[in-house]
Amino acid sequence: QVQLVESGGGLVQTGGSLRLSCASSGRTFSDVTMGWFRQAPGKEREFVASIGWRGDVTYYADSVKGRFTISRDNAKSTVYLQMNSLKPEDTADYYCAQSLRWRAITQDEYDYWGQGTQVTVSS
Repeated sequence: QVQLVESGGGLVQTGGSLRLSCASSGRTFSDVTMGWFRQAPGKEREFVASIGWRGDVTYYADSVKGRFTISRDNAKSTVYLQMNSLKPEDTADYYCAQSLRWRAITQDEYDYWGQGTQVTVSS
């Protein structure tokens, strides 16, 4: 049984930073692409970033490019999302997800999801 557990969310002021973590179990971590998505109140869930099996291929939504960095530690079966220069519009529930596709940027390509962690950016 695959389990994904996010942590690291919280309340931060505009311009601040947070680092989200997502610990994975139940599947060989180095075989999967990992992604981060977010869902703001009243909006649909959207892609944020993804990282390939070896950590050398990454994709970002235009809205976070240059501010967020996705990384992974295969030895710890954990993926991270470093979020800098946070803005109020980054406020959302953030979800990590897992895919067997080498390049996955849409929700349909992911088959396991975490429960989410809330990020609130105050203005």
